[in-house]
Amino acid sequence: MNTVITTSLAYFKLMGIKPNFSELSRKHNIDRHTLKKHYDAGGIKPRKKREYTSYYDEYKQIIKEKLEIDGITYIGIFKFLVNEKGLKGTYSNFKAYLKSNKLCKVNKKSVPHVRYETPPGKQMQVDWKEDIKLVTKDGEVLEFNLFGACLSNSRIHTFIYSETKTIEAYMRCQIEAFRRIGGKTKEILTDNMSAIVNVLGLNKKRKHDKILQFEKDLGVQIKLCKTRSPETKGKVESQNRFVSRLLAYNNEIESLDHLLRIIEKLNIDINNEPNKTTNIAPCILFKKEKEYLLPLPSKCILDQYSINDKTCIVPSTLLIDYKGNQYSVPKEYINKRVKILEINNKLHIYFNTELITIHDISNKMINYKKEHYTEALKETIKNKDLDIKKIAEENLKLLSEGFNDK
Repeated sequence: MNTVITTSLAYFKLMGIKPNFSELSRKHNIDRHTLKKHYDAGGIKPRKKREYTSYYDEYKQIIKEKLEIDGITYIGIFKFLVNEKGLKGTYSNFKAYLKSNKLCKVNKKSVPHVRYETPPGKQMQVDWKEDIKLVTKDGEVLEFNLFGACLSNSRIHTFIYSETKTIEAYMRCQIEAFRRIGGKTKEILTDNMSAIVNVLGLNKKRKHDKILQFEKDLGVQIKLCKTRSPETKGKVESQNRFVSRLLAYNNEIESLDHLLRIIEKLNIDINNEPNKTTNIAPCILFKKEKEYLLPLPSKCILDQYSINDKTCIVPSTLLIDYKGNQYSVPKEYINKRVKILEINNKLHIYFNTELITIHDISNKMINYKKEHYTEALKETIKNKDLDIKKIAEENLKLLSEGFNDK
């Protein structure tokens, strides 16, 4: 289109005059739609708006879905996409994409507190990441806890899977954390977790007897944070946020074994990433701190605390399974979760921290205690004229003859 025509169109536009585009089209042999576009643009040829595409657009829907998960972090989504979907590129580019597409969440302001450093080998901070729930690809819900341990100087981290948060679970995880780093610190710093103390009131707390003995056997002092002051163990608290990366794997997990592998890889990632305070990866600083760790107690002492406690829900039969055989508990624990520990060839069964019964380990398939069976029969037999104790004895004899011939 020549300059005369575009200038004329610009003049018409400026003066607010709408020309006859059909007549101009015939006169200059130019499509009337083209003329109108130039007129609307003030005599200048309109430019087509360039549409930009991003490499990350392929993952946009996944990102949106993950952002809806409560507690998710951007680094958690990024790591998930890298590990599971083959995402390329840097974390900074990923964050820029989130921002340009308005996929960013508003960060909550945190209360500042003064940082302090701890000498190497002096302290390990520990805490639970509690009641985590993840769903497998098959719809199975995995409920678990993560024991987090952090060396205060190097910030080296250890995360350990645990079904429970009992006293025994804490002691087992603590021993495992020390074993993984190849030594022990002079002290352990933790909050007032129920596995360690009974909180009796404001500023009143008492360590469990088992924990007091554990301190002596281990040769390590367990120090408690002030009540409602989690910032005093801020190194483990801040790094526990990385556990939120696990949330990106919701509905992506294949099995418990797969989950354990994910936790292991997460642990490696954390220890190889520069810490925000030191700007150095914990695995590098740990090489120096390891020289200051104290030797572990004897294997005999460690093994007695390394029993892996198992749990199960009590069915209406009162019988719980252990190594192919069944053992009874009192009727009031039906539908409750109990803990099972084998100690010195005896089966110790707990509800929370309360020991509710002890059985000798047996080769029999069915192991009812007479008092458990009798109490249960009282609930089912309403005729008070019957001799419940005699009926219980007869039935237990029949069970013994019918099921326990191995």
